[in-house]
Amino acid sequence: MRSTNKFWAILIIAFTIFWAFNDSIPTVSSKVTTDKTKFSLDNALYHLKNISKRPHYTGSNEHKEVQNYIINELKKLGLSSEIQSQTAINKKWKASTTTENIITRIKGSENGKALLLLTHYDSNPHSSIGASDAGSGVVTILEGVRAFLAKKEKVKNDIIILFSDAEELGLLGAQAFVENHPWSKDIGLVLNFEARGSGGSSYMLMETNGKNKNLLSEFIKSNPNYPAANSLMYSVYKKLPNDTDLTVFRENGNINGFNFAFIDDHFDYHTEQDSYERLNKESLLHQADYFTSSLNHFSNIDLTLLDSNEDFVFVNFPLIKMLSYPFSWVLPMLVFACLLFVGVFIVGVNRKKITYKGTLKGFIPFLLALIISSVTSFLLWKLLVFINPQYNDMLHGFTYNGYQYIGAFSFLTLWILFKIYSYFKNEKAIDLLIAPIVVGLIINIFIFQNLQGAAFLIIPVYASILILSILVFMNVRKESKTILFAIISIPTIYIIIPMVQLFPVGLGLKMLFIASILITLVFGFLLPIFIQTKKKSILQFLSGLTAITLFFITTVNNGFSIDKKKPNSLVFIQNSDNNTSYWATYNTVFDSYVSQVFNLDYTEGNIPESEGKSKYNTRYTHYKKTENKNIPISKIEIDIDTIINEKREISFTIFPSRKINKYELYNTTPISIYSFCINGVLYNQGKSFEANKGTLLIYQMANSDKELSISLTLEKDSKPAIILNEVSYDLLSNPKFNLKPRNETMMPMPFVTNDAIITSKKIKL
Repeated sequence: MRSTNKFWAILIIAFTIFWAFNDSIPTVSSKVTTDKTKFSLDNALYHLKNISKRPHYTGSNEHKEVQNYIINELKKLGLSSEIQSQTAINKKWKASTTTENIITRIKGSENGKALLLLTHYDSNPHSSIGASDAGSGVVTILEGVRAFLAKKEKVKNDIIILFSDAEELGLLGAQAFVENHPWSKDIGLVLNFEARGSGGSSYMLMETNGKNKNLLSEFIKSNPNYPAANSLMYSVYKKLPNDTDLTVFRENGNINGFNFAFIDDHFDYHTEQDSYERLNKESLLHQADYFTSSLNHFSNIDLTLLDSNEDFVFVNFPLIKMLSYPFSWVLPMLVFACLLFVGVFIVGVNRKKITYKGTLKGFIPFLLALIISSVTSFLLWKLLVFINPQYNDMLHGFTYNGYQYIGAFSFLTLWILFKIYSYFKNEKAIDLLIAPIVVGLIINIFIFQNLQGAAFLIIPVYASILILSILVFMNVRKESKTILFAIISIPTIYIIIPMVQLFPVGLGLKMLFIASILITLVFGFLLPIFIQTKKKSILQFLSGLTAITLFFITTVNNGFSIDKKKPNSLVFIQNSDNNTSYWATYNTVFDSYVSQVFNLDYTEGNIPESEGKSKYNTRYTHYKKTENKNIPISKIEIDIDTIINEKREISFTIFPSRKINKYELYNTTPISIYSFCINGVLYNQGKSFEANKGTLLIYQMANSDKELSISLTLEKDSKPAIILNEVSYDLLSNPKFNLKPRNETMMPMPFVTNDAIITSKKIKL
């Protein structure tokens, strides 16, 4: 009977884990939508297939094709659009281009603040197809607005639609809109649709310069069917340098907003695998659910009332979708939990159900479990990367077999836990439960002082105190305890277990040790369920067997294939000042594509002529000197070089002599700059600044650009030493080279300049 009840308890735990992962994302229905007022997945996918055929980064021919497609689709909806052409400069990343934003507006019945629907339509240079990032956002808005207009309902607020350009280059389209378009002053709230992978639940993240109470309250009132969010993500997001287009609206326009983004299958992010075929349709439906509920709600409320002076804790919770309460409750809840625990503990000791000796012994296995499981996971992942050096070439930090690794490490952690506690099987469960509760309270004290967004982790502590209270005050039959305790632990599992996957997916597999810590905490809170017998645990055996099986599967699947392409890189670099040329690669492990160049006589490390921390040099893993190809370089004309008011003013124009995708101006010595102007637009709002050694500007040539104009105001005797790097993405098509193309199991490495011809020359000023 006892084993049967334990089986049902384990079944409840397994069901809760399944529930937690599946409760936050819709499923694709086989029914075809005929209601014209409903979001049609088929319509959205039709658009996506059309706009994600090829890479469409800013300045490419395909970029113009996608732009025209969006404008034509808006026209079919009866919406006239404008293209805002504007040079923008991002000070943080020293990035610039001439952006081409697509903008339209739907008039509301009142004159309040407008609601902005936002996504970007450029893909990441140079090989990303951009189906998820952010083609999914484009088609969500196109199809969502079509369904909205089909209802023919008048809403109170104006709806502005912005398909921003050059987000991938540094949020430049959003900056151009916020700083230069008059409609930006009308906006009260932004809904931004993004992606950082090709699947999984779409998470809601807020951006505000104030507090989140009113934003969260209205989000909950909008009643999305599958809200996926918690205040820990919100608090961490605010502390990290994460930026989306929405960041520009908050920082430069003091405008609140919501990000909706999915992050699973992170290995597809910014690659040629970010394709129509690999996009998870459930993730797209999740975006559509957010879009529909948010548009219906926020288009009809007063958007001036969203500022607040109070933050809320919030977390997904069983049955009610989302639990929230004010930060002001965090300390009282923590204090009450401590007092409640102390009271139950004292009563338990007085009733001789809890012993001091057993309690102290209970800290040994739990602390050992925390240390051994996390350290083992940390070091084991280091070992796996050493054994599999090809993992270093996946710059995402998440491998194709990453989910299998998460499973393997999770079951390995469980095996360690069962193994450690097998040496303490003679101890009472009630004594062993004290240590996890105490550690949980200590963690929540730390949370109160440093990260109050994670304060919902007091809920599992309360659940454990409730279990402890039942053990102290009630004489529940042993046969019934496991099922009862499993039911009480449902919120604990539902809240914590999804984070076991979230951290390694979002931050890379190097965070597997955090997953082990979370599993250990949950195990500790559920100890009375697992520690019920003095016999050898079958769960320990099954955990170990499952871990071994999954590690075997990860080993079998540690290679590359047509569906799991290997990233690789080659660039050709020509120093036009001394007529020397090099091949360079970012790869750690060479494949046939890289080896056609790096077969003999190559050197590990940076190129000798590397000037400090130039982006093109410091990240290379290998280089090789080669014959000069006499690649033509741009013509530079000095337009002005004069002294005015004791300051040297220089203006020059760069005329490309071949198709150039990107210019980089690299400063070799520190210099004081009074003003810096690109295509007539002032950098840093015309303020003077100290330009350190390093990148001064990265300019992506847009479709409208024929040349690049630069103006500098310097000290009278200043002699700037600037190197001009010219980058073209034509290494595989240039007739001066005879490289064999990649095979179908390879792809260009993302996040780096790739398949490029780079020429470097000092600008004589």
